[in-house]
Amino acid sequence: MTDTPDSSSPNVQFLGQQSALPASPEDAKLDYVPNPRAGSLYLIRFAAPEFTSLCPVTSAPDFAHLVIDYAPGDTIVESKSLKLFLGSFRNHNGFHEDVTVGIGQRLNDEMKPKWLRIGGYWYPRGGIPIDVFWQTGAPPEGLWVPDQGVQGYRGRG
Repeated sequence: MTDTPDSSSPNVQFLGQQSALPASPEDAKLDYVPNPRAGSLYLIRFAAPEFTSLCPVTSAPDFAHLVIDYAPGDTIVESKSLKLFLGSFRNHNGFHEDVTVGIGQRLNDEMKPKWLRIGGYWYPRGGIPIDVFWQTGAPPEGLWVPDQGVQGYRGRG
């Protein structure tokens, strides 16, 4: 396997290239490549334990541990483009709910997986941790879906 673009994935823009962080999620482009195991039912997980965005009221940073699980259809998201997309939220003002659900919906709309879920485990804002979950529906029968493995916020407990 190679980590460089080839003729079977002509839309790959970032892999193997020096890439600047997009200024905003709207400016970020996601690359999708053909599913190397098309026809197989399997789960892909991305974890972003140091995700950040900005509070839409104060512009103070908000921190989350995101977990994205999906069963691919015809394509998979290329991981470098996903990292750049997630990094573009560093300067984005948004409520936890909007950010978490928006990431899931964009991936679903563009990639069209068989199934997708996202868990946003946000650290406390105003003393209250906010966890946000979204999925496209019930997982396909036969898909192994492990627990996301992120403990609820415990503070000093």
